[in-house]
Amino acid sequence: MTFRQEPTPRDPSAPVSGTPIPETQIPETQVLQAQAPRTSAPAGRAPRTRATKTQVPKTRAGVTPDPQARWSPGRGTAALFVLATVACIAGLAATYFFFVRTTTGQFIDESALVEAVALSGTAGKAATKLLDWLPALCVVIASIVVIFVTILRRRWAAAGIAIAACVGANLATQILKDLLPVRPYRGVETLELNSLPSGHTTMAASAAAAVFLMVSPRWRPLAGYLGGSFAVATGVSTLINQWHRPADVIAAFLVVGAFMLPAGWLIIRTGPRWNVWDGYGEHWASARIWVALPVLTGLAAAGVAAYALLSIGPGGQEISTTSYFWAGTSLIVIAGYLATVAAVWLFGLAARRRDA
Repeated sequence: MTFRQEPTPRDPSAPVSGTPIPETQIPETQVLQAQAPRTSAPAGRAPRTRATKTQVPKTRAGVTPDPQARWSPGRGTAALFVLATVACIAGLAATYFFFVRTTTGQFIDESALVEAVALSGTAGKAATKLLDWLPALCVVIASIVVIFVTILRRRWAAAGIAIAACVGANLATQILKDLLPVRPYRGVETLELNSLPSGHTTMAASAAAAVFLMVSPRWRPLAGYLGGSFAVATGVSTLINQWHRPADVIAAFLVVGAFMLPAGWLIIRTGPRWNVWDGYGEHWASARIWVALPVLTGLAAAGVAAYALLSIGPGGQEISTTSYFWAGTSLIVIAGYLATVAAVWLFGLAARRRDA
């Protein structure tokens, strides 16, 4: 007799015999990421699932975590530096053409030189001492800057660029004196020997500009005011001693600017770590007073020049004794401090912001 064994219903709670299957533990975060969203998908489309890739923190568009890579010093200001350099060269050519090649320019320039005899007393002695000590002062200033800034701060590239520009400006001054034609006769009694640009003024202005370029941005407003005052005092001293005319001094400022502006841009570009500008008032050397003083002095000099020239101009009732001298002196002050304010503004604009 044959018995057919009926299949026994399987108990779900009974243990399963056989080789156990190892369980792999999946982190809860991956399980959650792998789950498909419980949303109704449109007909004919498969429901989309989230990617299980590791999420990378997003940043704002165009912003990277590195502050130095976000905004490099000098970036976006190259055109301004080129424009300022071209303006210095054009100003130098205009100064030479007006004060050397025209009758009116020769008369104003020579009259200021002749009238400086009236101040050849105590002021002349003080000016002579300043000019005698000028080479030594420039060497001392350069030595302090090279020792402190270059060695202690390790700004070797900045030192090399600044020194090269300083040497280039002084060499260019001496070359221009030899290459420029002598002063032509335009009815004004004057020496035909060309004295434009002033070598003493170039030496003082280039030394001051080198210090300005090598110090940190927070020190530049103070360095600009002190260096500009030193250069202006040197230029006025050469006029008092009748060594140079006002146009010679202004030409020296422009020669220094033509060399120091490109050098300054290179220093800013090669020193992104220390060319950081925190704005006015962050440090006592970056207070706005150091910009306000040259502006106010320049405005006062402009008033003096206007009064001096109007008193001897058409319809003037006075015969000039020292008016041309004061007008020439005012012109030196205006040019020197205008360059100072422009340099502080331009280099502050080109420096990297700490919070950029």
